Amino acid sequence: MFTRRPAAAVLFDRDDTLIKDVPYNNDPDLVEPMPGALEALRTLRAAGIPVAIVTNQSGVARGLITPDQLHQVNERVEELLGPFDAWAICVHDEDDGCLCRKPNPGLVLRAAGTLGVEPADCVVIGDVGRDMEAARAAGARAILVPTPRTRPSEIVAAPEVAHDLREAVDWVRR
Repeated sequence: MFTRRPAAAVLFDRDDTLIKDVPYNNDPDLVEPMPGALEALRTLRAAGIPVAIVTNQSGVARGLITPDQLHQVNERVEELLGPFDAWAICVHDEDDGCLCRKPNPGLVLRAAGTLGVEPADCVVIGDVGRDMEAARAAGARAILVPTPRTRPSEIVAAPEVAHDLREAVDWVRR
């Protein structure tokens, strides 16, 4: 069973967790925050808890997004939601066999290392099973915030399921 520890950092999935998912988004004008995202981030920042993004972006490997377009989209995310203390991005495709692509633990480990905290002291908040699996593989706590695209099996398998970002952040602060 998972033993709760105080959160040293919160690592968020990007698409469908903090911003609405636009598949292979290469246009910063299409970035739209998810409901409650700004408030959740403000709450954590006000509590002095570092926040980071851990995100798979295979569109780069597939040639659907240039690295510059990805950078512009991420800049827009920060314009709308404020600065993040770390970004960990996997630009590999499913078949590349990298260790950073979720559900592997690499992004969680990289973000924790950048922030100077232990993965076990991090909470990963995401919307799909891959986010939960990456957290578990890294030894981090995981909270699922389902969307209509989250599969029922992912909800059942998640260690903790919050109704929305506000509830997830309330749980982090307990």
